[in-house]
Amino acid sequence: MSVFAQKVVWITGASSGIGEALALELARQGARLVLSARRADELQRVAGLTGLPASEVLVLPMDVIDIDTFSGKVQTVLQRFGRIDYMVQNAGITQRGTVAETEFAVYRRLMEINFFGVVALTKAVLPYMLRQQSGHFVVTSSVAGKIGVKQRSGYCASKHALQGFFDSLRAETHAQGLRVTIVCPGYIKTPISLSALNEKGETYNRMNTNQAQGMDANVFARQVAQAVADGKEEVYIGGKEIGGIYLKRFFPGIISRLVRSRAAE
Repeated sequence: MSVFAQKVVWITGASSGIGEALALELARQGARLVLSARRADELQRVAGLTGLPASEVLVLPMDVIDIDTFSGKVQTVLQRFGRIDYMVQNAGITQRGTVAETEFAVYRRLMEINFFGVVALTKAVLPYMLRQQSGHFVVTSSVAGKIGVKQRSGYCASKHALQGFFDSLRAETHAQGLRVTIVCPGYIKTPISLSALNEKGETYNRMNTNQAQGMDANVFARQVAQAVADGKEEVYIGGKEIGGIYLKRFFPGIISRLVRSRAAE
């Protein structure tokens, strides 16, 4: 039997891409789901695709920068299911723009969505997991959480920040029965680049070649589920770009030269 069977899994960014694929995979493994994102209609679509009965899936629209609503959202989940076993923090946005050209407001928005919103929701859920003496945070970081690359400075910074925050949380709460898995995707075939912010904060609206040729999101989701079930603290999933993480660790000069020489996409 799957470790996710009858467990309550709350997924943010569940309306498309990685979040949608995770919802479908965990539903297949018997989880009870809470699906959150801004677009209620898309969440309803994903809920329908899971095949779960209405009693086993809660569509809970939310905006991850609207932190004042988080306490109420947590209460809604607890009223429906009585507990939260897995908190999958997947909502996020990327960027395309050089440091010189990117307006400061873009950096602020990236951090609000990718970092501060995640921290706020974590803190809203944490007291209940501590009371349960169990719970598992699953966090979507990125290869960009390990390596800084061109035209992604704010995105990379936000993902680096997630790494530090959740490493600390893991250390602080392990004795209380809580667990943290940080997931670092490489290129996964999702529409994330379409909604990226350009240097002015406008929608980039282009599908990058590497993204279009990336790993299928459903294959990715199966590997994430397995890593979480195995209790992995950190996992890297993707293609050959994952090798950059190891180059950064053991041969930082080489990865620095590669990043400098590679054309931005």
